[in-house]
Amino acid sequence: MKDLGYLIAIVAILIGTFFSIIGIIGLVRLPDVYSRMHATGKVSTFGVVLLTVAAVFATPLAGSKALVLIALLILAGPVVSHAISSASYRLGIPMKSAARDDLAGKRIQPPANQAQPARAEPAE
Repeated sequence: MKDLGYLIAIVAILIGTFFSIIGIIGLVRLPDVYSRMHATGKVSTFGVVLLTVAAVFATPLAGSKALVLIALLILAGPVVSHAISSASYRLGIPMKSAARDDLAGKRIQPPANQAQPARAEPAE
């Protein structure tokens, strides 16, 4: 039974490392922040989860703690990627050769002819 655990750990390490390497290649090779977020957010989450599974099978760790960690990784990874991409979009970082932009009509921009609101002067 111990050998089966090590075999599962080795397979999980190989697949997790493969996913992590693909995420790193995507981070380096893709053209803009949105594509890079897709590569690192999706692929690397699965890589880290599989490496955690390998750690559970290879070492005497508590399985319940590992399940909680895996659940948090699966929940937090896409949320963080979305938050970073949303912040990039709001900052106006352009997309490289975008096919369409569904949020373009919903972007809130102040009118060009409207002056900035005046700040209240402190009373003396």
